[in-house]
Amino acid sequence: MNSLIDKYNIPGPRYTSYPTVPYWDESTFSPEQWKQSVIRSFHESNAEEGISIYIHLPFCEALCTFCACHKRITKQHSVEIPYLESVLKEWKLYLELFEEKPKLKELHLGGGTPTFFSPENLKTLLEGIFSTVEIVEHPEFSFEGHPNNTTKNHLQTLYDLGFRRVSFGVQDYDPKVQKAINRIQPFEKVKEVTEWAREIGYRGVSHDLVFGLPHQHWDAMEYTIRKTLELKPDRLAFYSYAHVPWVKGVGQRGFDENDLPGGEEKRRLYEDGKELLQELGYIEVGMDHFSLEHDDLYQSQIQKKLHRNFMGYTSSKTQLMVGLGMSSISDSWYAFAQNVKTVEEYQKMVEEGHIPVVKGHIMNKEDLMVRRHILNLMCQLETTFDIHNSFPELENAFEMLKEMERDELVEISNNQIKITEKGRAFTRNVAMVFDLRMMRNKPETRIFSMTI
Repeated sequence: MNSLIDKYNIPGPRYTSYPTVPYWDESTFSPEQWKQSVIRSFHESNAEEGISIYIHLPFCEALCTFCACHKRITKQHSVEIPYLESVLKEWKLYLELFEEKPKLKELHLGGGTPTFFSPENLKTLLEGIFSTVEIVEHPEFSFEGHPNNTTKNHLQTLYDLGFRRVSFGVQDYDPKVQKAINRIQPFEKVKEVTEWAREIGYRGVSHDLVFGLPHQHWDAMEYTIRKTLELKPDRLAFYSYAHVPWVKGVGQRGFDENDLPGGEEKRRLYEDGKELLQELGYIEVGMDHFSLEHDDLYQSQIQKKLHRNFMGYTSSKTQLMVGLGMSSISDSWYAFAQNVKTVEEYQKMVEEGHIPVVKGHIMNKEDLMVRRHILNLMCQLETTFDIHNSFPELENAFEMLKEMERDELVEISNNQIKITEKGRAFTRNVAMVFDLRMMRNKPETRIFSMTI
């Protein structure tokens, strides 16, 4: 395994989209084209499957120095109401594109820290959206909660509005690691909010753990996993820390690369962590995710309904996902669009009556074909690849896949590529084989985190 780590531990995307954001072709994109793609997707999918909404709530009271998300650090809660009013105005701009009432299937509150906002203000936001849509029979409403500031009132208010899933960011319980990443969070607090959620009736409680953080070693990682499993969350995200300090605004400081576990040590954190999770009843789903057998995520993988988008893995698919809020990314299937990245510019554009997109990508026939292969690999760990009826450049992919087959990472038969159990750790590498845009435009500087 060590030789494979040396061979395949290279910078690579996480593939929450294809093409990945650095390879979007902005020369062919315009806000008007984006609107047309949204209208097309809405007409094709609304009646059958409904739509998804992602709301980015960017404010945090303190900077976690492992975070690579777009956020705004402030303790001034006076920012809440103006921001939420802008989100509702942005949603109204999308409603003007639709000729019928949207059917809402999925909604997620992400951040930043959604629980920075008061329960009352979140209720006002959500009721404003719900009054304009038809909610499907079994919607998937979820939010990210910070254990230190998620109150019982937050949980009850959102539950009463239809939320049944909550994800708590745990990261690590080692005090030295917590200090380095500026996330001081005792186990007792996580236990309290988890038990509140269960008491209220949430059917899905998830914890996020991160391996590869500064000062992490196996003994401490094992302690974190065992403490987490005392609470038996329904699903776990076991993420690799993405060290991207060159990205503007991520705030990854308080430690340097010498404090991070090296490739071999980091891989041990993952391999031994994965083995321990499986011993304790968790099943690996897709990449980086584990769930108990009863959870929707595992059931969706069995039924081949697992989907992946900018929210990560979801248990069901919608063709149209509208991203609201500063820096949100939307997906119409035929195009991607990202909102402006500062609160002030976002609010100004919305106030002026503009959907606040700053960049995007219009999919061509090749993009749609490659996207399908990468989605299949990321969600089902397999895809069917007809080399004779694909784009010529993908002939190179077949040669790279043959090498991966020799390394026992994939199995190839009758044009079908399956990622093996050994190859799960290298899922991103297998997906990269199909990434024609990256193949043609290899970056001169590093733009992705390491795959391992």
